[in-house]
Amino acid sequence: MQERDVELFNDSLERCSGRPDFLRHFYALFLASSEVVAKKFEHTDLRKQARMLKTSLYIMMLAGGGSERIVHLERLARLHSRAELDIKPELYDLCLDRLVQAVREFDPMFDREIELAWRRVLEPGIEFMKSRY
Repeated sequence: MQERDVELFNDSLERCSGRPDFLRHFYALFLASSEVVAKKFEHTDLRKQARMLKTSLYIMMLAGGGSERIVHLERLARLHSRAELDIKPELYDLCLDRLVQAVREFDPMFDREIELAWRRVLEPGIEFMKSRY
């Protein structure tokens, strides 16, 4: 991940987050994408979940910055592992695709470079999460 990707990702996330319905829209897309996903979130407070997701996105962005930041990602991975929430590895790819879809709809500056930045910034964290399943 390069500094330019982090900059593009962060700026795009800020633009999207400026609209209160961004993460709600993402969750609508994500829940509609799979019965498995819908079932996982059946009894979830999506407002609280959206706040946690925003924090998680920043954790994943910062995870490349040193061992103290990886501790946060390790906690996140443990929570999502088969021992706790049991989030199967294949759901992360679906999540990323729906997240990029929501960004495409909400970021007025969205282009191919921004899409690639989102993917490059989040994929290392996603691979880490998958490896801890």
